[in-house]
Formats: sequence, structure tokens, C-alpha cells
Amino acid sequence: MILVTGATGYVGGRLVPRLLEKGYKVRCLARDASRLKNRWKGAEIFQGDVLDESSLNKALKGIDTAYYLIHSMGGDDEFSKTDIIAAENFARAAENQNIKRIIYLGGLVSREENLSKHLSSRLQTGETLRKYNVPVTEFRAGVIVGSGSLSFEMIRYLTERLAVMITPNWVNTKTQPITIRDVLRYLIDSLKVENSTGEIIEIGGEDILTYKDLMEIYAEVRGLKRYFIKVPVLTPRLSSHWVGFVTPLPSRIAKPLVDGLKNELICKSTKAKELFSIKPISYKQAVELALQRNKEGKTETIWFGSYSSITNNKVNPVQLTQKEGMIIEKREIIINTLPEAVFKAFTSIGGKKGWYANFLWSIRGYIDLLIGGAGLRRGRRSQVELLPGDPLDF
Repeated sequence: MILVTGATGYVGGRLVPRLLEKGYKVRCLARDASRLKNRWKGAEIFQGDVLDESSLNKALKGIDTAYYLIHSMGGDDEFSKTDIIAAENFARAAENQNIKRIIYLGGLVSREENLSKHLSSRLQTGETLRKYNVPVTEFRAGVIVGSGSLSFEMIRYLTERLAVMITPNWVNTKTQPITIRDVLRYLIDSLKVENSTGEIIEIGGEDILTYKDLMEIYAEVRGLKRYFIKVPVLTPRLSSHWVGFVTPLPSRIAKPLVDGLKNELICKSTKAKELFSIKPISYKQAVELALQRNKEGKTETIWFGSYSSITNNKVNPVQLTQKEGMIIEKREIIINTLPEAVFKAFTSIGGKKGWYANFLWSIRGYIDLLIGGAGLRRGRRSQVELLPGDPLDF
């Protein structure tokens, strides 16, 4: 009997059906069991929380091996503390229930580096899980490439939306990306590779590339021309706002992620090759596969699944859905006012009232004018009323 935590997340949501296909009995732990209702035939769904130790003892009862795939980044500003408390609760409950092994997917880091808060949290989570008398197999991966993965979607949106990129120093940091299908193979095969018990195993693809390389190869696969202008100063905070503006990643998630881009994510150990007969595919192949899955509308899970579960007591600032291979991005906020006032606000957009960052829109208008367009001279019929067919702006 296997327990999968983080089953609503990107990796966990793909791991569960593959374990079931191989004949394993699977129990899924979720904070909101309704989100997994009827998703997988044969999987047992258990509602519980890693911050509630009593629910963990019930969830782990009768379990042989448990996958720990939980990360609270984006839940709050103190996510690293939350991670440690959660890991402590889980490891202690696993010891109480005599679990044979914990399999944990962490980050590709080393203690010697000047780590970001995000990567340091990944390292400390593994150390916390090992404090108790349950053997831990810790896989350490860097950038995971696959349709819907957080890292891939960030690369995808930046490359698709920006023909010219003003790039900070982190674009030259080296990383060793690995496709999601290879990550899943390592996680599943470790159940039968006894020698992996108690080991820390670094996993990566066959290519060592910079983040600039990742975007250039993506552009090559898509047939896009992209240009990069390097600047010496662009702080993680500014970079995170830039990423938050261009991609579906909210700035609060982008900030810890961008902080970690200064650290090289490269495998320094050969243990994965020694223990497993897995030959990882190239980054270019991974991109081609991910884009094909998107095109076919067969993306199994998206990174936003786990983020949604963290913020389930609030209105999600960003909601992503899949339709015919397209990612539909919806942003939402609660406003304490009458519906009529909200309606009036958005129907009076443009014209004299202008837009968000209106000076940029004005520059755009002058450029339009210079090349023979109507520019700012074309406006609205009415400043307060908007009817079907009306021009909103130039």
C-alpha cells in the first residue's frame, strides 16, 4: 500500500495513475478530498493535512511506502518554516506507523552553495525527514520540463511573448533540466531498487544548459527569432515582477523561484547512473514532447493545481484552465462595491480615463501615429457607455 502526498500537484497527479497501472494499491492524501473525487479508479482518497499530525497518523495507517511531494511555496511569506513543520509532522507520524520508507522529491542543491530561501527549504525538508527512524530516498531534481510544469511554462511564456528580452545575470546560470517522464520513472523504479533506500540521488537530463539556452532552444523548436540584451543590474524583486507581468506566475511565486536562479542546478553525483538503468532524454526532445502534448490537449496536470490547494480558502488570484491545448488565464479579485460600479469602471476603460501604465499606452499611440496609424486621435464614442461594435481605443 502506497501513500502519495501532493496528489493535487504537478508531479503527484501524474504519479498516481502510473502506480495504479503497475498494480500498486494507492492512497492519496489531500487537504480537500473533493478535488480528487472520481479522478482515478481504484485510488483511495484520504482528506488530511501535513500540518495536522493526528490526520497524518490515520492516513499512514497500513502504508508500506510514502511519497512526500509537498512544497508550500506560494502559501505565505513564511513558506520555509511551514515546510519544516510539515516534514517534521510527517516523519514523526511515519515512524509511529512503522512505515518502511519515505520517497521524497527535493531540489538539486548542495549545502556548500549560497542558497536561496526556496532551495534552502528543499534541502532542509530532506534533512528533517531523515531525523526519524524511517529510511528516506531523496531524489534531487532541478528544472522539470513537461507540459504544464511551472519551469516549462515560465520559459514558454517568456519566449512566446517577448521577441526582445532584457536579461539579468541569472540567464547565464547553468542548469541540468530533466523531463517529467524521466522523473516519474525514477520515482516508480525506486520501489524495486532496494539499494536506493536511504540514498540521496541527483537526477538530471543529458544536457547542461544556461537559462538563455533553454529559451533559445524553445524558440528554435517553435521557429521563433528571439534576441537577448544583457543588463548588469536586475534584482530578483524586479525580475519577479517582470516574470509576473509576462507569464501566468503570480509575483509572490516568481520571487522565490527567481531568487534560486542564481544557483547552478547540476548533478555532481553519478549515483543515479549506478543504481538505475534510465537514459534521460535531451532538453530539445523534452520541449518537443511538451509542445505536442499541449497541441493535442493532453496535458495531465499543471503546476497551478498545487498552488490552488494552498490558497483554497481565498479567491485564487490566477486561475488557469486547459482548452484545446491552450492555457486560458483568468485573474480575479474581490472588490467590496456594487456590481454596477464595477461594470461602469471597466466599460469606461480607455479614452480620457486611460489604462493601467497609461504613459506606455501613450507612447504606443505616438508610435502608431508615426507609422501612419490613427494613434491617440481615434477614441471612444462615449466616455461612460460601451456598446457592441464600439471602438475602445486606437
